[in-house]
Formats: sequence, structure tokens, C-alpha cells
Amino acid sequence: MEEKRRIIQEKIELLNRASRAYYQENREIMSNFEYDRLYDELEALEKETGIVMAQSPTRNVGYQVLSDLPKERHPSPMLSLDKTKDSGELADWLGDQKGLLSWKIDGLTIVLTYRQGQLFKAVTRGNGEVGEVITPNAGFFKNLPVSIPFQGELILRGEACIRYSDFEKINETIEDADARYKNPRNLCSGSVRQLNTRITAQRNVHFYAFSLVRAQGLEMETRQRQFQWLARQGFDVVEYKMVDKENLRERIQWFAERVEENDIPSDGLVLIFDDIAYGASLGATSKFPRDSIAFKWKDETRETTLREIEWSASRTGLINPVAIFDPVQLEGTTVSRASVHNVSIVKELKLGIGDRIQVYKANMIIPQIAENLTKSGDLAIPRECPVCGQKAEIKKDRDVEVLYCTNPQCLAKQIKSLTHFVSRNAMNIDGLSEATLEKLVARGYIRELSDLFQLRRYRSEITVMEGFGQKSFENLMNALETARNATPDRLLYSLGIPGIGAANARIIAKAFKNNWSRMERASQEELTEIDGIGEIMAAGYVDFFAREENRKKVRDLLAQLRLDESFEETGEQPFEGKTFVITGSLVHYENRDALKAVIQGAGGKAAGSVSKKTDYLINNDIQSGSSKNKKAKELGIPIITEETFIAMLENGGNEPNA
Repeated sequence: MEEKRRIIQEKIELLNRASRAYYQENREIMSNFEYDRLYDELEALEKETGIVMAQSPTRNVGYQVLSDLPKERHPSPMLSLDKTKDSGELADWLGDQKGLLSWKIDGLTIVLTYRQGQLFKAVTRGNGEVGEVITPNAGFFKNLPVSIPFQGELILRGEACIRYSDFEKINETIEDADARYKNPRNLCSGSVRQLNTRITAQRNVHFYAFSLVRAQGLEMETRQRQFQWLARQGFDVVEYKMVDKENLRERIQWFAERVEENDIPSDGLVLIFDDIAYGASLGATSKFPRDSIAFKWKDETRETTLREIEWSASRTGLINPVAIFDPVQLEGTTVSRASVHNVSIVKELKLGIGDRIQVYKANMIIPQIAENLTKSGDLAIPRECPVCGQKAEIKKDRDVEVLYCTNPQCLAKQIKSLTHFVSRNAMNIDGLSEATLEKLVARGYIRELSDLFQLRRYRSEITVMEGFGQKSFENLMNALETARNATPDRLLYSLGIPGIGAANARIIAKAFKNNWSRMERASQEELTEIDGIGEIMAAGYVDFFAREENRKKVRDLLAQLRLDESFEETGEQPFEGKTFVITGSLVHYENRDALKAVIQGAGGKAAGSVSKKTDYLINNDIQSGSSKNKKAKELGIPIITEETFIAMLENGGNEPNA
């Protein structure tokens, strides 16, 4: 059964990857025949095993939006675990019993109930007595089975979490993620407790079972048998090792050596008696169960010398101190940097250059200063922002002193504009995630957009940055070199002028026949003559190029680019004179701007609202009760899906059966 479950998961991942490539990235990684074959094989395996995973393409489940999360009281309080940092104490606790030693996952504890083989209910731990019902969201956890072979009532507990690798990717795309989510647990909590299941589905939440509470009609004597049974039902079970007092320390070391490479957030280990009856006979205190205990890593500390405080500017305007010290070995890796977080901590630690400090890794992962042994306290707080050179001042934020850049135009505060500049529809520069851009800006390597194309001069500094090496640096240089070959519409869109999306940038460039000088000097009257460009958009456009700082930004960019201003008149225009309105979610196009560009490229017009002038409303949910659908039906305007639109495009603008 476990082998078949593995095959099911592999087929789901491959089919979903193929769907993303075809519908969102406009490319194919397999033929339709191969896709259908794999789909049929998956469907047959699901019927055979009774296991249907939440992410399976065979499920046809619509997203839900809730007004709030219902609350529910647990039948009995969910207790916390007692803990120790001493492996000797852990061995004494285990005694002559056998136990299961597993990761203590740092996520959100969830109680699941299945009835008649279907997911019936999911409730968070909450405060231990009352949790929140998140059943619709649990149905979109990446690896959770919503159907299982067992038909009796099943209640189990597990941990919902977001992997470090997914956390990094998500943090690059979620607006203001650095302000809202400091670690995977916070992001997981926000994702699991969402009111919109679509957002939960996008966050790649994983679930790992760690306790079988009840399986109707079944009795199992050991925890290991429970775990094995849960795995056969389709659940991912928390990674564990069988232990006794003879091999316990060896097994602890096995986990310790894997902390750095473990993609699943963990803040220690859990040890539970394998013998269920024995564990139950011990009862519980008012705070802790007696059948299990948590093991927290004993922090390894090293003494070193503080050499520098690097002040790193962020998009929020905060300038955060980072300690640079003589490299030391901690938990098997070399460490030379640690965040100090804010000015209050700098003062509390009485830091000064040359001080002897003790450093450690919190949870064996995040470097921190434990103590300042010499406490010179003579560190000077900078008066200027390291990025823009403008005034920096100390402010109080919830009784904590922070250093803040006062310049609203500081590039560190405009990471979003930089991220937009390098995005696919703009300059299309691979290798520059939002997190990477923040690091480069914080270190002063990028002060304006044109500096992106001069990063080669910082080769020695960038290649030793975390996540960078010689190969990734060269890949970035190649991407920048490719991006130098720009077109006027890409450059215009990349500047982030309010209201000028990718589609509008194309029609403006087309109206001025790709002549950048004319585009830059365009008057409001000239712009409003272009179909689709209104007064407000035109005013914002003219205002942007009227500002000297923006003209300088463009001049500096043009000095780094090879701008292709060649222009060819387009041929056939199948949608000439036709007006389309787009609503609802898209499947075949990356976003609405991409679909608008196709419409406009075929001679049509993309409007924002339905009116008598509208020829077609594009909505994949034709039966939707949305206001645009209702308006279209009232006016007798055809509502078409993306598939119909594509067929019309291929049919010279005519409807498929026309």
C-alpha cells in the first residue's frame, strides 16, 4: 500500500506540473495522450486504494470564502509537552521502555476527523481547549488525503507546516511578507487560518501525522503500528526512529546532524513510549501528559570577537544592525554573522567593536549573540542611511528603539519597484528574487535601477553571499546581458508608471511606432487619442516624465541598454472593432494583462466594465451570478470562455460554429 501511495503522489505531482506548464506558462512538458494516460492510471489507483489526495487533479473542488472561522471546544484539553535539554534526563525518563523519537515540527497542531472514508472535520489546537474549524482549508493541504480506505470514524493529530524551501518562494511573492511573516510557522498560521481557501491552496501547506487518537473498531498495542497503519491510509507520518536507552544518544545525534538540511521547520524532538497501554497508565499532570516529552537542543556557544556592525536598510525604512565577527564553528557550520534586530538590543548588549561575545544558533539554525563579555558600549549609531545617504533617526516602536531612514525616496523602500523592474513582463531578469534584491540594496550595491547592470564589479562580494556562488553569479550576469536587449514597451512597463500595465505599454509603443524619444515626450492630448488610454492614465504618464529625477533614471538606464526601436506594421487584425471585457479567474493566460495584450494585438479593445459597446464578456464561469454576468445577460452580450476566445482567434475572429 505504501508503494502505491508513493506512486499516486508522484503521478499527482507530474500531472499538476504538466497543467501549470500548459495553462500558466504556455509550454508543454508532455503530450495530451501522455497526460490522459497518466490521469487514467491515477484514477484507477485511487479507486483501487481508496486514497484520494487533496491536490489530485481528479478532484473537482471549488474554492470557498468564509466570513469567519467557527470555534469548537475540544472533547478534552490538548496539553503541552514537558521538556528537557539534557539527553541523560531523556534516557532516565525512557527507562527500560522502547520509544519513538521524532522531529518536533514547528507548525500548527491540527485535529482531523474522518467518517466513512472522507475528511469530515479539521480543527486547530487553538488555546488547547477551544480551536478553530478549518475543514475547507485542510482539504487543500498539499499532501493530505481527503479520502481514505478506512470507513470507520478516525481521529488523529498532526502538524501543519510550510517547508523552508516553500517559505522562501512564498515570501518573494506575498506583498509585505517581510513585515507579516518572520518565519515558516507564522506564515503557516496565516495560511491555515485563511478565510479564502484559494490562498491556502497556494501556500503549499503540508500535514504530518504524529498521533492516532481513535480508529473505530481497531486496537493497536504500539505507536509504531499506529504510524504504519496511518501511512497505509495515505498520511505522511512525522519522521521517527525506534529507540531504547542503549541507542538513544546515537539517535539524538542522527537527528542533530540533519537539522541544517531538514526542509521541515523543527524546534527539537519528541520522545513517546511505544507501548500505548504503558503510556496511558501513567496518566497526566494538569499541564503535561506523562507518555511523551520534548527534547530541546542544548545551545552550543562559541566565543569570538565582534569586528563590525553592518547596518542593513529594509523596505519598511528600518535600518537593522547585523553583527560581523571572527568566524566560528557552530553546529557543524562556519558562522560569521548574526542579526542584532534593533537599537535597543545593541544598547542592552552594550556592544562595541572589538568586544568579546558569545554566539549560538537558536534551534540550531539561526545565529544569535548570547552574551557580550566585555561590554564596551561604545558603538556609534549611524546618522545616515547606508543606502541613500539621507538622514537616519532613532524612533520608538512599541517601546523598542529602532533606526529609521527618513527619506521617502530611498531605494530600500522601493523594493517593489525593483522587483517589478526585473519581473517577467518587464525586463525579465532571472536570478533576482525580491529577497536577493533586498540584500543587494541593503549592502549598497544597487542605488538606482541602472546599477543592476553594473553588478559585475561586486563579484567577490556577491559570490560569498548566502545562496550565491560562482555559477549563480554567472547565470545572473548572463541574464542581465540578455536583458540589455530591450524593447520600448518592456522598458516603459518596467518603469512602474501608475496605470501603465504591460498591455497599455504595448499599445503606447505601437502608437508611437517604438520611437522612445516620442514616447517620453508624449503630451496628454496625444496619449488620450490612443484607444484605451484615459485622462487619468495620461496625466500620470506625463507627470512621471516631467520629473527630472525620473528623466535621469531613464537616461542612466538607456546608457546601459541596447534599445530595439525597429517597428513593423501588424497584418491581420481578427478582432478589429471588437470590445472585450474580462472577469473571473483565468486558466490559459498568466493574468489579465496577458489576455488583454492578445486582444489588443489582434486589433481589439479590452474594457474594464460591461456596456452597450461591449461585444463579448470573457468569463470561464458562464453561469456565475456576478454583476458583470448579470449585466451582459441584460444587454444580450455573449458570455464566452477562454477556450471559445482562443477558438475565435484561430478562426479569424469568428465564433467556432459561425
